[in-house]
Parts: sequence; structure tokens; C-alpha cells
Amino acid sequence: QVQLVESGGGLVQAGGSLRLSCAASGLTFSSYAMGWFRQAPGKDREFVAYIAGSGTSKYYADSVKGRFTISRDNAKNTVYLQMNSLKPEDTAVYYCATKGSSVWYSRVSAYDSWGQGTPVTVSS
Repeated sequence: QVQLVESGGGLVQAGGSLRLSCAASGLTFSSYAMGWFRQAPGKDREFVAYIAGSGTSKYYADSVKGRFTISRDNAKNTVYLQMNSLKPEDTAVYYCATKGSSVWYSRVSAYDSWGQGTPVTVSS
């Protein structure tokens, strides 16, 4: 079965950087578009970034555009999220997910398999 394992979260000061990783197994990784989502306490899970299976198409939430970069290494079955200029409002648990056949790239319901999440805390 598909397994996704996120890592790289932690505590960082505002303005700092973190790089999240998501290692995938149990699938032909390059065939799957991937997404990063986040969920802050008491809030709904929200879209952060999307990358196509080939890596050629990428989309970002407006709130992270210009600060976050999604990338993937299909040889390593891993997708990354480089987060720069972090703000306290970026504090959340970050999840990676495999995208299904839906045309919607920013909807939670468009994604099939999810990791367990990695927490990110940005202090002011």
C-alpha cells in the first residue's frame, strides 16, 4: 500500500527556513502528482503547494507564493517543500499527499493518500 512519511518539521524563529521532505513507497512515484497541505490548530486543512509527476507544473497558495518552493526527486521517491521567510502564521502540521484523478489541485478531496504530518512552529 502507499506510504508517505514526512520529516523536517520543527521550531524556527520568524524569518527562518525549513525544508520538509516526504518519502513515498508502494507506488510508481513519478506517475503521481503530489501536494503539500497544512492544518493549524482549530482550522481546516488548507492547500500549500502542488507539483506534477514530472515536476514541470507547480502551483502555490497565495499565502506562500514567493516564499515556499515545492520540488521532487523521482529517483529518490521524495517530494520537498523549501520554506523561507517563515511567519508565525505558517505554524501548522504539514502533510504531503498523492493526488488522484480530479482536475482540482487545491482541494483536500482531490488527494487520496496522506502522510502522518510533521509539525512546524514559527515563533515571533
